[in-house]
Amino acid sequence: MIETDVRAVLEAMRRPPFSLDDEAIAWVKSHLASLSPEEKIGQLFCNILGSFDRDAFVASLEVCKPGGLMYVPADAEAAIEFSGALRDLLPVPALIAANLEKGGDGIVAGGVSFGSPTAVAATDDVANATRLGDVCGAEGAAVGANWAFAPIIDIDDNFRNPITGLRTFGSNPERVRDMGVAYVEAVQAHGVAASIKHFPGDGRDERDQHLVTTVNDLSVEEWDATYGEVYRASIEAGAMTVMVGHIQQPEYSRTLRPGIRDEDILPGSLAPEIMGDLLRGKLGFNGLTVTDASTMAGFLIPLPRSKAVPAAIAAGADMFLFARNLAEDVAFMRAGVEDGTITPGRFDSAVARVLGLKAALGLHKPAAPLSVEAARATIGSDRHQQWSQEIADRSITLVKEQDGVLPLSPQTHKRILFIPLEDDSSEAYGVRVGACEEVRQLLVAEGFEAATFVAPTSFDAGPTTDVTDAYDAIVYVANISTQITQNTVRITWAQPFGSNTPQFVASVPTIFVSLENPYHLLDVPRVKTFINTFGSTPTILKALVDKLVGRSAFTGTSPADPFCGRWDARL
Repeated sequence: MIETDVRAVLEAMRRPPFSLDDEAIAWVKSHLASLSPEEKIGQLFCNILGSFDRDAFVASLEVCKPGGLMYVPADAEAAIEFSGALRDLLPVPALIAANLEKGGDGIVAGGVSFGSPTAVAATDDVANATRLGDVCGAEGAAVGANWAFAPIIDIDDNFRNPITGLRTFGSNPERVRDMGVAYVEAVQAHGVAASIKHFPGDGRDERDQHLVTTVNDLSVEEWDATYGEVYRASIEAGAMTVMVGHIQQPEYSRTLRPGIRDEDILPGSLAPEIMGDLLRGKLGFNGLTVTDASTMAGFLIPLPRSKAVPAAIAAGADMFLFARNLAEDVAFMRAGVEDGTITPGRFDSAVARVLGLKAALGLHKPAAPLSVEAARATIGSDRHQQWSQEIADRSITLVKEQDGVLPLSPQTHKRILFIPLEDDSSEAYGVRVGACEEVRQLLVAEGFEAATFVAPTSFDAGPTTDVTDAYDAIVYVANISTQITQNTVRITWAQPFGSNTPQFVASVPTIFVSLENPYHLLDVPRVKTFINTFGSTPTILKALVDKLVGRSAFTGTSPADPFCGRWDARL
């Protein structure tokens, strides 16, 4: 069900999620008629804005006047100034997007990091997903954003998946469904369109679509009962856009295209049966579809880029996310329009959807200027900060506990051997370097002696009594997360012979705290006290120490299996 009849598309946009009135439809028709072919091609692109360098952006307009831009986190004043300038620089008001997955910090410095979706799930309270959407919508809109690349409604089925870790609402489809709906409704109440992602669903494969085309391997029946129900619920709740991933769903491709060869099965971002027959047809989606980042290997691998760029639109995507080389990709898109890969009807239907989303967001009407003062009152507000503190308190989860170890006290466990495991790579996704040391300093402030582990320089590590007699407790803090260059997230131990592994769990009370990866029990199964915090912000670290010393109770529940299916991890 690939949209090629622009008149039918215009009529369909009178219905939800856009619900356009006569005035809005007239605006869409007027721009569709007045835009040049080159300007229409520009509407198909949502580019990433690496900086607010006005001169550089104006120069890029010689190549493409984009329909949308994704902001990266920046100063509020700069974002507001640029958002205002865009009205004068572009022929059509821009969609302004951001990765508003866990708070306003996804677009603006000083924005509240409310909490990861997994932290929200650990509270087992849908109201917190509403609050997450509220924070993202309010703080994003304050600097001009009108499009959230969120919520992530993938299902965390595979603990080895390197992407879904803290970015999902867990492994329970019903919880993912309900929290996804709550976020959609809350963020869109602020005039910020939601983009449910990553259709047809990440979380099954153990590989990363940044690095390879991945697979959702469920049967049609299994997919319908899980991912299908999750997506259907957010669609029925009015989600305005869907982000389509570079993820294959081979069983649906085979069902919808009988006889298709395995080598012809394409990821959702290039598959007409997935974007058309399944998403628009079976699920009844009536909003805008956008590819995930086209710079990912998952998109680059299946087809030559010269063919893939126009093929994404021809297959049913309405917008194309990011460019590998803007001039080249625009040329590829232009060639696809000229040679008929993108038919005239498909071309105008996609552009109409982009314009329709803009009208649904009120961009066809005069806009009140953004106010830095008003933005400052919203961004990082006391209410949002209070909510983030509540999430931290309610989400931190005591996965398992050795009797008599907690709470820690300087009277009983004064001498702590502190073992940090931190990824200090600049490529680590979401890691806040230095968080381990912050925890150590908080423990020192509580009256503990926290000596940082130093690896031995020879194979003779010294007598075991150097540890067993010298310390009352051992505290590990792991700050390790996904890297965009790796498919695997595992602990790398120190030489020689893994000298910082939990070797003394039978002799010294040992606590392992994981900040950014809820699945480290795979590597430390015999640790008897294990804690997941689902984040590493200062707010979370303070809440963690409050719980370690007994000022606050652990109330979080694991939203996915932290034992990784291993019997020994439960010991």
